[in-house]
Order: sequence, then C-alpha cells, then structure tokens
Amino acid sequence: MVTSKNGGKRSGKQGKKRRTVLTAETPYGECSERLTAFGGLLALVKLAKLIEFEKIFGEHFKAPGRAAKLGHYRMVMGLLLLLFVGFQRLGHFIHLRTEAMVCGTLRVERLPAVSTFWRYLASLGLPQAASLLKVSAACRRKVWTLCGYAPRRVVVNIDTTSLTVYGDIQGAQKAYNPKHRGKPTLRPVLCFLEATREYLCGSQRRGATISSRAVARQILQFRDLLPACVKSVHVKGDGEFIGWTSILACRKRGYTFTFGKGRATPIFAEAGWVRYGKLEYNECRYQPFGWAEPCRFVASRERKKKTRGQMHLLKEDDYVTRAFVTDKTTRPHHVIADYDTRASVEPLIGEAQREGLLAVPSKRFQSNHVFFQLVMLAYNLWRWLKLLAGHSRQPDRDSETAPPQEAIVMPDQTLRTARLRLLYVAAKIRFHGNRDEVLYSMHDPRSAGLMDFLAYLDRRLQETTGVA
Repeated sequence: MVTSKNGGKRSGKQGKKRRTVLTAETPYGECSERLTAFGGLLALVKLAKLIEFEKIFGEHFKAPGRAAKLGHYRMVMGLLLLLFVGFQRLGHFIHLRTEAMVCGTLRVERLPAVSTFWRYLASLGLPQAASLLKVSAACRRKVWTLCGYAPRRVVVNIDTTSLTVYGDIQGAQKAYNPKHRGKPTLRPVLCFLEATREYLCGSQRRGATISSRAVARQILQFRDLLPACVKSVHVKGDGEFIGWTSILACRKRGYTFTFGKGRATPIFAEAGWVRYGKLEYNECRYQPFGWAEPCRFVASRERKKKTRGQMHLLKEDDYVTRAFVTDKTTRPHHVIADYDTRASVEPLIGEAQREGLLAVPSKRFQSNHVFFQLVMLAYNLWRWLKLLAGHSRQPDRDSETAPPQEAIVMPDQTLRTARLRLLYVAAKIRFHGNRDEVLYSMHDPRSAGLMDFLAYLDRRLQETTGVA
C-alpha cells in the first residue's frame, strides 16, 4: 500500500481484488461518517485560497443595500457552488441543504431556505453585475501568474445567443430565434478569450439584435479586464457586430479586428480573384453608407455545384461568397483562415448554456443580468481549475525563475467531462485528530489523479503564502 505525502492512502498493487456481490439478501445499515458525492469541491476550496478569492471579492464586490446574515461573500459563494456542481436553478438548493461538502465549504450546518437566496438575488442589480466582472478579472491575473502565462497578444471572439423565455420577463422580445421562431427571447452577448477559452466580459441583453454602439461598449471594456502583460488584442465577430462605431472602438484601443460583412455589399473586381487551394480570394477598399472612410474588405468564393434547372442570370450567383472587413495587412487567405478559428466559440457558448445560462430565474431584468454574470463566473472557475490541472502536469514549469510562456496547456475535455473526473468523486468526511478530513476510496481510479492535483495545489499554496 502506498501512502501519499499528506497522509492519505493511495491505491497500489493489492493483489487480486475480491469481487463485490450484491443480492437482495445483502445487509445494510448506517455509518457515523458524513458522505458526499462532490469530493472534488475540496480542489475548488484550495483554488479559492490560492488565488485569494475572498480577499478579491471583498475589494471589488459592491455590496447591495440588503444585509445578509451569512455575509455577502458566503451568499454569493453559495450561488457559485450551486452552479459549479451542475445545478442550474435556485430551486435546486433544496437538494443540497444538508450536503456535507457544500455545507462544510460555507461553514454552516445547514444551508438557508431557498427563499433566502431568491430574496438575495432580487436585491442585486447592475452595480453588482459590473463588480463581478472586476472580481473575475482580478482572479484571472492571479491564475495566469500561477501558470506562468503572460501572452503579449490575445484573440477575443464575440458572439450572441438566444435564450427562449416563457412568461412575463422584462426585456424579452420576439426576435431572431431559429429554434423557437416567434417566441420571446433574451439575447446576451459573450466575449471569450480564444487561447484559454475563458469568459472575458459580456452582458444580458434584451431580445433585439445588438447595435454597433453596444458592441463598442463591450470592446472598450477589454483593456480593464485583461492582465497588464497583454499589449495587443485581435477582435473577431460575425456580421452582427460590424459597424463604424465598433470599428472606431477598436481603433481607439489600438486593437486589430476582423468582422463579417453584414449588410455591407463591397464590389470586387472580377480580374482580382486569385485561386489558392480550392477557393478563390479577392480584396478591395470599400466605404459602406454611413462610414467615415473606406476599409479593407477581403472575400473568398467557391463555385456552386451544378444542378439541373434554370441558369443564373448573373455570374456572381454561380458562387458562394464570404466577405469580411479587417485592418490586418496579411494576404486574404490568411485573414480568412485566421477568422475561421472563431468557430471554436460555438461549443463554448454551448457549455455556458449547460452551466446555467438558459436558466432565467426572475422576471426582473436586473436580477437576470446578475445571474448571468454569476453563471459565467462559475464557468470561469472551472476554466481556471482546468488551467491549473494542465499546469500541474508540467513539473519543469513550477520554478519561479522559469520565463513567462506565450502558450498554455489546456485540457481538451469539456466541463461535463471535467465534472466526472474532478468533481463527482465520492468521499467520506470524518472528524479525526480534532479536525475534519476528507478521504477518497482507493478503489476509485480517479482518486489518484485527484489527490495528485490536491497535492499540487498545496505545494503552490505553500510557495505563494508559506502556509500549506
């Protein structure tokens, strides 16, 4: 039997294991220890201490007028824990009121009633939503420093999604909703970092299509939410985000950009098409109506497959054309190939929806906006946990003298798979040696990896604060 550094037992070669046989006659009973299905929450507790989450929260969170008996930190942490473990609605608190690991993390014997969290969420508004973005930004700086990650250039992908709502919800409108046509929706905008897949910023929005001014407001937020090591930003978005105001915002901050053409209809010279691979590429300078000056547009086209029927009147109808506006000076096929990596934002939005983005907890728009930011903060906590898990596999990067790196190791599994590997590990909580301790089963193959990761967090905590 192998023993880990912190005294826990690790699975090793135990000889032939006895097969478990369960029948209708199998005896059953109770044990005195407290059991939990969320043994991986201990890693989140260690992560919170490592990045000084409580201190950051106290510095940046703008407290609402309503006082909370548990304090604002534990109330918000309770909402984050609910989302972190995979429960999407406040009503699900009823299933966690006596959960050992959740109650131990919040240092209570029993969670407050569900209505307490409802009332607290109703007391939050737009100032609290903005402060949660600052909390997330401060945590990002800590995590990147711990991972030795200091990129000089980042790529930000912007996209929106449609949330179908039912009932009388403030801000809901009948707008673009391909899966539920004609039903009222909310339409949040989300900005993700392409390399680390983190949520950078965004907002819950009314159901109307986003305007160029709203896009500009999001772009102007980037600088304050990024670590100081980032010197240049490239912004990518589809045709919904193109507009002279959004382009001016990029220029004001010194960002490069590539947007889909949207309603702009540039004219490309027929003689300018150049074949590269299977596609043809072209570029031109074009000034759409309402723009102060012309910009560079690049395009690619592919001939449609011939089908029987009436011939097209215009030659352009024989091609499928894609056009983009950009200020990059590279060749058109490089610009479009770089833009195509933006497709990675779609699965990130899908993961955010499964994290709780689709849950609309209140009729009040402001409460829904705060809940949106809470969902994305819980989403980022998972991302940061995965970043550190990937970094723990690089023993040569633990040295403080190692130079900062431009690339980062990011585990490929989705958050749903990460829950199975890092969170849903059964554990037993017992009181021993005048303190509580968490024990994992040596028969669970995930226990060894989880305990290695916990040991890594303890080591980094000791390096950072001198306290294990």
